[in-house]
Amino acid sequence: MKNLTHIAAIAALSAAGAAPAIAEKWDMPMAYSGSNFHSVTGAEFAKCVTTGTGGDIEIVTHPSGSLFKGADIKRAVQTGQAPIGERLLSGHQNENAIFGVDSVPFLATSFDDAAALWEASKPAMEKILAEQNLVLLYSVPWPPQGLYFKKEVNSVADMEGVKFRSYNTATARLAELTGMLPVTIEAAEISQAFATGVAESMVSSGATGYDRKVWESLTHFYEVDAWLPRNYIMVNADIWSGTSDANKNVINACAQMAEYAGTWRAKEYTGFTLQGLRDGGMTVAPAGDALKGELQEIGATMTSEWLEAAGEDGKAIVDAFKAAK
Repeated sequence: MKNLTHIAAIAALSAAGAAPAIAEKWDMPMAYSGSNFHSVTGAEFAKCVTTGTGGDIEIVTHPSGSLFKGADIKRAVQTGQAPIGERLLSGHQNENAIFGVDSVPFLATSFDDAAALWEASKPAMEKILAEQNLVLLYSVPWPPQGLYFKKEVNSVADMEGVKFRSYNTATARLAELTGMLPVTIEAAEISQAFATGVAESMVSSGATGYDRKVWESLTHFYEVDAWLPRNYIMVNADIWSGTSDANKNVINACAQMAEYAGTWRAKEYTGFTLQGLRDGGMTVAPAGDALKGELQEIGATMTSEWLEAAGEDGKAIVDAFKAAK
Protein backbone atom coordinates (compact mmCIF):
# COMPACT_ATOMS: atom_id res chain seq x y z
CA MET A 1 0.00 0.00 0.00
CA LYS A 2 3.04 2.29 0.00
CA ASN A 3 2.25 2.64 -3.71
CA LEU A 4 -0.77 4.71 -2.72
CA THR A 5 1.42 7.38 -1.23
CA HIS A 6 3.91 7.15 -4.09
CA ILE A 7 1.29 7.60 -6.78
CA ALA A 8 -0.21 10.54 -4.93
CA ALA A 9 3.19 12.15 -4.65
CA ILE A 10 3.71 11.76 -8.38
CA ALA A 11 0.31 13.27 -9.11
CA ALA A 12 1.07 16.10 -6.71
CA LEU A 13 4.02 17.21 -8.81
CA SER A 14 1.54 18.87 -11.13
CA ALA A 15 0.72 21.23 -8.26
CA ALA A 16 4.32 22.31 -7.79
CA GLY A 17 3.87 25.63 -9.53
CA ALA A 18 0.40 26.35 -8.23
CA ALA A 19 -0.39 28.95 -5.62
CA PRO A 20 -0.55 27.47 -2.09
CA ALA A 21 -4.05 26.44 -1.04
CA ILE A 22 -5.70 26.89 2.32
CA ALA A 23 -5.56 23.59 4.21
CA GLU A 24 -8.90 21.81 4.44
CA LYS A 25 -9.99 19.04 6.77
CA TRP A 26 -12.35 16.50 5.24
CA ASP A 27 -14.07 14.31 7.83
CA MET A 28 -14.92 10.94 6.26
CA PRO A 29 -17.63 8.91 8.05
CA MET A 30 -17.53 5.14 7.59
CA ALA A 31 -19.99 2.55 8.89
CA TYR A 32 -17.71 -0.39 9.63
CA SER A 33 -15.16 -1.13 12.35
CA GLY A 34 -11.68 0.31 12.04
CA SER A 35 -10.24 -3.19 11.57
CA ASN A 36 -12.55 -4.01 8.64
CA PHE A 37 -10.68 -4.10 5.34
CA HIS A 38 -12.93 -1.37 3.87
CA SER A 39 -12.03 0.93 6.75
CA VAL A 40 -8.33 0.06 6.48
CA THR A 41 -8.42 0.83 2.75
CA GLY A 42 -10.26 4.09 3.46
CA ALA A 43 -7.69 5.11 6.06
CA GLU A 44 -4.84 4.49 3.63
CA PHE A 45 -6.69 6.40 0.92
CA ALA A 46 -7.05 9.29 3.37
CA LYS A 47 -3.33 9.21 4.17
CA CYS A 48 -2.54 9.08 0.46
CA VAL A 49 -4.60 12.20 -0.22
CA THR A 50 -3.21 14.07 2.77
CA THR A 51 0.36 13.26 1.73
CA GLY A 52 -0.21 13.74 -1.99
CA THR A 53 -1.77 17.18 -1.61
CA GLY A 54 1.02 18.29 0.68
CA GLY A 55 -1.50 18.74 3.48
CA ASP A 56 -3.77 21.01 1.44
CA ILE A 57 -6.53 18.46 2.08
CA GLU A 58 -6.42 16.35 5.23
CA ILE A 59 -8.90 13.47 5.19
CA VAL A 60 -9.74 12.07 8.65
CA THR A 61 -11.71 8.81 8.75
CA HIS A 62 -14.36 8.06 11.38
CA PRO A 63 -15.13 4.28 11.36
CA SER A 64 -17.82 2.31 13.22
CA GLY A 65 -20.56 4.83 12.51
CA SER A 66 -18.95 7.15 15.07
CA LEU A 67 -19.64 10.37 13.15
CA PHE A 68 -22.82 9.38 11.29
CA LYS A 69 -24.64 6.06 11.36
CA GLY A 70 -24.41 4.06 8.15
CA ALA A 71 -27.90 4.93 6.96
CA ASP A 72 -27.20 8.66 7.46
CA ILE A 73 -23.83 8.91 5.72
CA LYS A 74 -25.07 9.42 2.16
CA ARG A 75 -27.42 12.23 3.19
CA ALA A 76 -24.67 13.84 5.26
CA VAL A 77 -22.37 13.99 2.23
CA GLN A 78 -25.16 15.17 -0.09
CA THR A 79 -25.99 18.08 2.18
CA GLY A 80 -22.38 18.97 3.00
CA GLN A 81 -22.52 17.94 6.65
CA ALA A 82 -19.54 15.76 5.73
CA PRO A 83 -17.37 16.48 2.69
CA ILE A 84 -16.74 12.80 1.91
CA GLY A 85 -18.03 9.44 3.10
CA GLU A 86 -18.40 5.72 2.44
CA ARG A 87 -21.75 4.02 2.00
CA LEU A 88 -23.30 0.73 0.89
CA LEU A 89 -25.58 2.19 -1.80
CA SER A 90 -27.87 -0.84 -1.93
CA GLY A 91 -29.15 0.52 1.38
CA HIS A 92 -30.76 3.29 -0.68
CA GLN A 93 -32.49 1.15 -3.28
CA ASN A 94 -35.78 2.77 -2.25
CA GLU A 95 -34.47 5.98 -3.84
CA ASN A 96 -33.48 4.35 -7.11
CA ALA A 97 -33.50 0.66 -8.03
CA ILE A 98 -30.12 1.01 -9.76
CA PHE A 99 -28.52 1.41 -6.33
CA GLY A 100 -29.44 -2.23 -5.68
CA VAL A 101 -27.78 -3.68 -8.79
CA ASP A 102 -24.95 -5.23 -6.77
CA SER A 103 -27.44 -7.06 -4.53
CA VAL A 104 -29.54 -8.83 -7.16
CA PRO A 105 -29.38 -12.45 -5.96
CA PHE A 106 -27.23 -14.82 -8.02
CA LEU A 107 -26.64 -12.30 -10.81
CA ALA A 108 -22.92 -11.79 -10.04
CA THR A 109 -21.60 -14.48 -7.70
CA SER A 110 -17.82 -14.21 -8.13
CA PHE A 111 -15.24 -11.43 -8.02
CA ASP A 112 -14.83 -11.55 -11.79
CA ASP A 113 -18.58 -11.27 -12.32
CA ALA A 114 -18.81 -8.48 -9.75
CA ALA A 115 -16.10 -6.54 -11.59
CA ALA A 116 -17.96 -6.95 -14.90
CA LEU A 117 -21.24 -5.85 -13.31
CA TRP A 118 -19.50 -2.82 -11.80
CA GLU A 119 -18.14 -1.75 -15.19
CA ALA A 120 -21.60 -2.17 -16.74
CA SER A 121 -23.37 -0.20 -14.02
CA LYS A 122 -20.80 2.52 -13.28
CA PRO A 123 -21.98 5.10 -15.89
CA ALA A 124 -25.60 4.91 -14.70
CA MET A 125 -24.50 5.01 -11.06
CA GLU A 126 -22.34 8.09 -11.63
CA LYS A 127 -25.19 9.85 -13.43
CA ILE A 128 -27.66 9.22 -10.61
CA LEU A 129 -25.18 10.33 -7.96
CA ALA A 130 -24.37 13.49 -9.91
CA GLU A 131 -28.06 14.36 -9.83
CA GLN A 132 -27.87 14.01 -6.05
CA ASN A 133 -24.91 16.36 -5.63
CA LEU A 134 -22.41 13.52 -5.26
CA VAL A 135 -19.22 12.57 -7.08
CA LEU A 136 -18.16 8.92 -7.02
CA LEU A 137 -14.47 8.38 -6.26
CA TYR A 138 -14.08 4.62 -5.95
CA SER A 139 -15.86 1.40 -5.06
CA VAL A 140 -14.75 -1.84 -3.40
CA PRO A 141 -16.65 -5.15 -3.27
CA TRP A 142 -17.41 -7.26 -0.25
CA PRO A 143 -16.63 -10.98 -0.39
CA PRO A 144 -19.51 -13.27 -1.51
CA GLN A 145 -22.51 -13.22 0.81
CA GLY A 146 -23.49 -16.27 2.83
CA LEU A 147 -26.15 -17.10 5.40
CA TYR A 148 -25.54 -17.09 9.16
CA PHE A 149 -27.74 -18.95 11.64
CA LYS A 150 -27.68 -20.13 15.22
CA LYS A 151 -28.95 -23.55 14.18
CA GLU A 152 -28.60 -26.06 11.35
CA VAL A 153 -30.68 -25.08 8.30
CA ASN A 154 -31.35 -27.48 5.43
CA SER A 155 -34.33 -25.87 3.72
CA VAL A 156 -36.25 -22.62 3.50
CA ALA A 157 -38.85 -24.16 5.80
CA ASP A 158 -36.20 -24.23 8.54
CA MET A 159 -35.97 -20.43 8.33
CA GLU A 160 -39.61 -19.79 9.23
CA GLY A 161 -39.93 -17.19 11.98
CA VAL A 162 -36.19 -16.58 12.40
CA LYS A 163 -35.29 -12.96 13.23
CA PHE A 164 -33.13 -11.82 10.33
CA ARG A 165 -30.79 -8.83 10.20
CA SER A 166 -31.77 -6.64 7.25
CA TYR A 167 -29.58 -3.88 5.81
CA ASN A 168 -31.21 -3.04 2.45
CA THR A 169 -34.26 -3.69 0.27
CA ALA A 170 -32.86 -6.96 -1.06
CA THR A 171 -32.23 -8.44 2.38
CA ALA A 172 -35.67 -7.38 3.61
CA ARG A 173 -37.29 -9.01 0.58
CA LEU A 174 -35.19 -12.16 1.08
CA ALA A 175 -36.50 -12.38 4.63
CA GLU A 176 -40.08 -11.97 3.43
CA LEU A 177 -39.77 -14.68 0.76
CA THR A 178 -38.18 -17.16 3.18
CA GLY A 179 -40.61 -16.53 6.03
CA MET A 180 -38.03 -14.87 8.25
CA LEU A 181 -38.66 -11.69 10.23
CA PRO A 182 -36.54 -8.74 9.04
CA VAL A 183 -34.95 -6.46 11.64
CA THR A 184 -32.99 -3.40 10.47
CA ILE A 185 -29.60 -3.38 12.19
CA GLU A 186 -26.57 -1.24 11.38
CA ALA A 187 -23.19 -2.95 10.99
CA ALA A 188 -21.84 -1.38 14.17
CA GLU A 189 -24.72 -2.93 16.16
CA ILE A 190 -24.45 -6.51 14.87
CA SER A 191 -22.63 -8.05 17.84
CA GLN A 192 -25.06 -6.61 20.37
CA ALA A 193 -28.08 -7.58 18.28
CA PHE A 194 -27.04 -11.24 18.17
CA ALA A 195 -25.94 -11.30 21.80
CA THR A 196 -29.30 -9.97 22.98
CA GLY A 197 -31.44 -12.05 20.60
CA VAL A 198 -32.71 -9.06 18.63
CA ALA A 199 -31.46 -10.95 15.56
CA GLU A 200 -30.72 -14.63 14.99
CA SER A 201 -29.55 -14.69 11.40
CA MET A 202 -28.14 -12.57 8.57
CA VAL A 203 -26.82 -12.72 5.04
CA SER A 204 -23.36 -11.20 4.90
CA SER A 205 -19.76 -11.93 4.05
CA GLY A 206 -17.32 -13.90 6.14
CA ALA A 207 -15.57 -10.57 6.73
CA THR A 208 -18.49 -9.07 8.66
CA GLY A 209 -18.93 -12.17 10.78
CA TYR A 210 -15.24 -12.36 11.54
CA ASP A 211 -14.94 -8.67 12.44
CA ARG A 212 -17.92 -8.92 14.78
CA LYS A 213 -16.96 -12.30 16.31
CA VAL A 214 -20.44 -13.66 15.62
CA TRP A 215 -19.34 -17.16 16.68
CA GLU A 216 -20.06 -15.94 20.19
CA SER A 217 -23.78 -16.10 19.31
CA LEU A 218 -24.17 -17.98 16.02
CA THR A 219 -23.23 -21.51 15.00
CA HIS A 220 -23.53 -21.97 11.23
CA PHE A 221 -22.36 -20.17 8.08
CA TYR A 222 -23.62 -21.43 4.72
CA GLU A 223 -21.69 -20.46 1.61
CA VAL A 224 -24.32 -19.52 -0.99
CA ASP A 225 -22.41 -16.76 -2.86
CA ALA A 226 -25.65 -14.82 -3.20
CA TRP A 227 -24.08 -11.53 -4.33
CA LEU A 228 -21.07 -9.28 -3.77
CA PRO A 229 -22.33 -5.86 -2.63
CA ARG A 230 -20.08 -2.85 -2.88
CA ASN A 231 -19.09 0.07 -0.68
CA TYR A 232 -18.85 3.42 -2.47
CA ILE A 233 -16.72 6.42 -1.53
CA MET A 234 -18.38 9.69 -2.52
CA VAL A 235 -17.55 13.37 -2.17
CA ASN A 236 -19.96 16.30 -2.04
CA ALA A 237 -20.16 17.82 -5.56
CA ASP A 238 -19.92 21.41 -4.29
CA ILE A 239 -16.78 20.57 -2.32
CA TRP A 240 -15.38 18.79 -5.36
CA SER A 241 -16.03 21.71 -7.70
CA GLY A 242 -14.09 23.96 -5.34
CA THR A 243 -11.08 21.63 -5.31
CA SER A 244 -8.13 22.55 -7.50
CA ASP A 245 -7.44 20.46 -10.59
CA ALA A 246 -4.07 19.48 -9.15
CA ASN A 247 -5.64 18.14 -5.97
CA LYS A 248 -8.39 16.42 -7.95
CA ASN A 249 -5.66 14.59 -9.85
CA VAL A 250 -4.12 13.45 -6.57
CA ILE A 251 -7.46 12.32 -5.16
CA ASN A 252 -8.36 10.42 -8.32
CA ALA A 253 -4.95 8.72 -8.35
CA CYS A 254 -5.37 7.70 -4.71
CA ALA A 255 -8.92 6.50 -5.44
CA GLN A 256 -7.74 4.32 -8.31
CA MET A 257 -5.14 2.67 -6.13
CA ALA A 258 -7.58 2.28 -3.24
CA GLU A 259 -10.09 0.48 -5.46
CA TYR A 260 -7.38 -1.88 -6.63
CA ALA A 261 -6.01 -2.47 -3.13
CA GLY A 262 -9.45 -2.85 -1.57
CA THR A 263 -10.51 -5.41 -4.17
CA TRP A 264 -7.31 -7.36 -3.60
CA ARG A 265 -7.97 -7.30 0.12
CA ALA A 266 -11.54 -8.53 -0.38
CA LYS A 267 -10.26 -11.55 -2.31
CA GLU A 268 -7.52 -12.35 0.18
CA TYR A 269 -9.80 -11.78 3.15
CA THR A 270 -12.42 -14.26 1.94
CA GLY A 271 -10.56 -17.45 2.81
CA PHE A 272 -8.94 -15.94 5.89
CA THR A 273 -12.22 -14.88 7.48
CA LEU A 274 -14.01 -18.14 6.70
CA GLN A 275 -11.18 -19.97 8.47
CA GLY A 276 -11.54 -17.48 11.30
CA LEU A 277 -15.21 -18.43 11.66
CA ARG A 278 -14.19 -22.10 11.82
CA ASP A 279 -11.53 -21.36 14.40
CA GLY A 280 -14.21 -19.59 16.43
CA GLY A 281 -16.22 -22.82 16.50
CA MET A 282 -18.71 -22.24 13.69
CA THR A 283 -19.71 -24.83 11.11
CA VAL A 284 -18.74 -23.39 7.72
CA ALA A 285 -19.86 -25.24 4.59
CA PRO A 286 -21.64 -24.81 1.25
CA ALA A 287 -25.43 -24.87 1.43
CA GLY A 288 -27.00 -28.24 0.68
CA ASP A 289 -28.50 -28.91 -2.75
CA ALA A 290 -32.09 -28.63 -1.51
CA LEU A 291 -31.52 -25.28 0.20
CA LYS A 292 -29.49 -23.92 -2.71
CA GLY A 293 -32.22 -24.89 -5.17
CA GLU A 294 -34.89 -23.13 -3.13
CA LEU A 295 -32.72 -20.03 -2.80
CA GLN A 296 -32.14 -20.01 -6.57
CA GLU A 297 -35.91 -19.92 -7.11
CA ILE A 298 -36.24 -17.03 -4.68
CA GLY A 299 -33.36 -15.32 -6.45
CA ALA A 300 -35.15 -15.61 -9.79
CA THR A 301 -38.22 -13.94 -8.28
CA MET A 302 -36.15 -11.10 -6.82
CA THR A 303 -34.28 -10.61 -10.10
CA SER A 304 -37.54 -10.23 -12.00
CA GLU A 305 -38.80 -7.75 -9.42
CA TRP A 306 -35.59 -5.73 -9.62
CA LEU A 307 -35.64 -5.62 -13.42
CA GLU A 308 -39.21 -4.37 -13.34
CA ALA A 309 -38.32 -1.64 -10.84
CA ALA A 310 -35.10 -0.64 -12.61
CA GLY A 311 -36.75 -0.35 -16.03
CA GLU A 312 -34.77 0.24 -19.21
CA ASP A 313 -31.66 1.38 -17.35
CA GLY A 314 -31.60 -1.84 -15.35
CA LYS A 315 -32.13 -3.99 -18.42
CA ALA A 316 -29.32 -2.17 -20.24
CA ILE A 317 -26.94 -2.82 -17.33
CA VAL A 318 -27.79 -6.53 -17.18
CA ASP A 319 -27.51 -6.88 -20.96
CA ALA A 320 -24.11 -5.16 -20.95
CA PHE A 321 -22.97 -7.32 -18.05
CA LYS A 322 -23.99 -10.56 -19.75
CA ALA A 323 -22.38 -9.48 -23.00
CA ALA A 324 -19.10 -8.85 -21.18
CA LYS A 325 -18.99 -12.28 -19.52
